[in-house]
Amino acid sequence: MANLKDLSKNPERVTGGHRLCAGCGAGIVARQAMIAAGNTPVVVTSATGCLEVSTTIFPYTAWKNSFFHSAFENSAATCSGIETAYRSLKKQGKITEDIRFIAFGGDGGTYDIGLQSLSGAMERGHRMLYICYNNEAYMNTGIQRSGATPLGAHTTTAPAGKAHQGKEQNKKDLTQIMVAHNIPYVAQAYVGNWNDFITKVQKALSIDGSSFINILTPCRLGWNYKPEDTMSLARLAVETCIWPSFEVEYGVYKINVMPKEKKPVTEFLKPQGRFKHLFKPENAPILEAIQKNVDNSWELLQRKASAGCQA
Repeated sequence: MANLKDLSKNPERVTGGHRLCAGCGAGIVARQAMIAAGNTPVVVTSATGCLEVSTTIFPYTAWKNSFFHSAFENSAATCSGIETAYRSLKKQGKITEDIRFIAFGGDGGTYDIGLQSLSGAMERGHRMLYICYNNEAYMNTGIQRSGATPLGAHTTTAPAGKAHQGKEQNKKDLTQIMVAHNIPYVAQAYVGNWNDFITKVQKALSIDGSSFINILTPCRLGWNYKPEDTMSLARLAVETCIWPSFEVEYGVYKINVMPKEKKPVTEFLKPQGRFKHLFKPENAPILEAIQKNVDNSWELLQRKASAGCQA
């Protein structure tokens, strides 16, 4: 596990003064990921999105390391190209230092528009870590639904009203899609547990191959909650098993955070304005469906993790 005393000695590569919203989880993800890298040189690519537009407002930048802004759909492809050039230059003796590569993308740029780019990079096996800061909608462009948006959530393109009650489909299970690529390391994490996330980043960066971390990143604007509740809300996602913290290393599943008491999903949903319509009596079946989906997924994950089952 990550050691806080040792981490305090690592350089801060994401500065304060960026323009992310108060309570935004994306800044936490970026800062902790870069702290996890320690003194190792890192090249970062980032898809257009909340993290990029708020940390690289020309002529300023919040990044103290190499940073490459990609289009919405190709952070993974850009990172894989840079990593390939690095390997070539190192083979030629033109670069001698060890460098690591991290690609960032929001859920819209990862689950949807960037999925082909990500899949290709993972299938080719580039030594890079892709981090999806997953706030479950296209927050940067107006809170439109994405493939990561959960069932019943209100967004501007899947609104709750007389005809519909938020998004009518279940979210895409991108973490399992990445596991299916047979890459060395895949994990889910959440911003409410720095040790869990940083340990996973350190492990991913140490692996000679492709790795992927899907981290739940609450958005106080799109989820409609108090800015100071970001961490506690992320923890509730784990305690209700809506978002389990687990890793799959070389095909072997391991649950990293086991809730002491599995809480009902309503405890996670109630504090968020995007789900308030679900608590009308007529929408009880949607809440029941959400709970059933969570229960089934959690039971399946536990079976996979028992006795170190292979993917």
